[in-house]
Amino acid sequence: MLSGLLIIATVVIMAIAFAVYISPKEQLPPGPMRRIKDRGILVAAAEPNTLNYFIYRGEAMGFGLDLLKSFSAFLQLPLKVIACSTVSQAYYYLDYHVADIMAFNLPVTRAGKNLGMFTLPLEESPVVLVQRAEPLSGKDFSVRFKRTWDDLRSDTITVQQNPFFSLIYQLLRDKTSGQAVLLEISGSPEELFRMVSEGRIAYTLCNENLAQVLHQVYPNTDISLRLTKSYPFAWIVNHTSDSLLHQIDFWMDSVLTRKELGRVFRNYFQNSRIVDHFSSPYFSLVNRSISPWDDHIRAHSKLFWWDWRLVASLIYEESNFVPGLTSSRNAYGLMQMIPETAEIYGLDTSSSISHQIQAGVLYLKWIDHQLPGEIRDPKERARFILAAYNVGIGRVLALRKKAAMFGKDPNRWQGNVEYYLLRRSATDPFGYADTLRDFPVDYTMDGYVDGIMNRYYHYLNLIPR
Repeated sequence: MLSGLLIIATVVIMAIAFAVYISPKEQLPPGPMRRIKDRGILVAAAEPNTLNYFIYRGEAMGFGLDLLKSFSAFLQLPLKVIACSTVSQAYYYLDYHVADIMAFNLPVTRAGKNLGMFTLPLEESPVVLVQRAEPLSGKDFSVRFKRTWDDLRSDTITVQQNPFFSLIYQLLRDKTSGQAVLLEISGSPEELFRMVSEGRIAYTLCNENLAQVLHQVYPNTDISLRLTKSYPFAWIVNHTSDSLLHQIDFWMDSVLTRKELGRVFRNYFQNSRIVDHFSSPYFSLVNRSISPWDDHIRAHSKLFWWDWRLVASLIYEESNFVPGLTSSRNAYGLMQMIPETAEIYGLDTSSSISHQIQAGVLYLKWIDHQLPGEIRDPKERARFILAAYNVGIGRVLALRKKAAMFGKDPNRWQGNVEYYLLRRSATDPFGYADTLRDFPVDYTMDGYVDGIMNRYYHYLNLIPR
């Protein structure tokens, strides 16, 4: 009798297990990662600064940006960066789930853990006092050089408004028996560092890793006084984003090796060439220019409905803003127009930079007129124009027909018309059999449109209109 009951129980358990196994399953459980996957894009708040996120000679760079790109590639999702000049602004986006990650280098402290969940550390650094190493003039004795904690009593130290640093600020007050005055303002650590160098404030605090770079730019400063032990610095996610935190930590621990993280760290924090950025007119944190040709691009872009920064991103993709280039297809100039097209606009290899840009913009305008009006979304229309600029309007129109034939949306580029350009028959590019193999990865269209649009979004973040 007992053995019979055991057999029945075993059968029931196996039946339930089988039913669960064959039942429909969601790829991801409900939660942050499911929301991000459904949205189809990873959103991160980043601080524009010398090392984390900036434009240099037309390209978006930075320690934080490089790591975000790596993580978004791991998730196989496109990345959108929101530039936030203050910690409060970034935390607002994080708290309301506008941003998934706050990609600021934040000290891992108890106070910070009340505001969100920290990822695995990206770096470690003590906090140092920034002060002028020499008086502004021979008669300037208003600022005394500080060598110990005791020297800071009764002084005013200007610091960034940053709730994640509150524990460190309190430590400073405690160490000086409450006599040091901390004046919190909204400036970034870099702005405060520069203000010390210029004599506008007496003292500030800074992460030593960043301070070592800025000290090379402002050599009249001193950063020798360490005020704290080394703190781990990390990104932060919302308290409800445990599944996202798990993915970030897995990526950091298993995919992003310590060697790779060290390489990215050295590229920015230990790279002497970073200092050269400050003397460049094309460093977004100093001069807010993209290229030597910005004025021409602004002027001629008025002939078309595009933002001048999108035209600039196209030019960067075509020529890296270098004049006089000629391609293997004999395309030449800043906008790399082939001779047959250039001739229509009176362009030749001796044409001025202004004429080259004007001709390229007029060609973009012509392409726009060839596209059907049913492509109404401005972003989608811009993608189709970029694609046609690269491979020709005839090919793009043919690909729209092919996309429609196989049930894809002919008015959407990504994942629809794009599919039939990146995945096609090598022998019959416009064949109507949907038995396609991957086209070689060095095909010029691969990443062309996305690369230009992504760079444009970084320009929107960091370059004023």
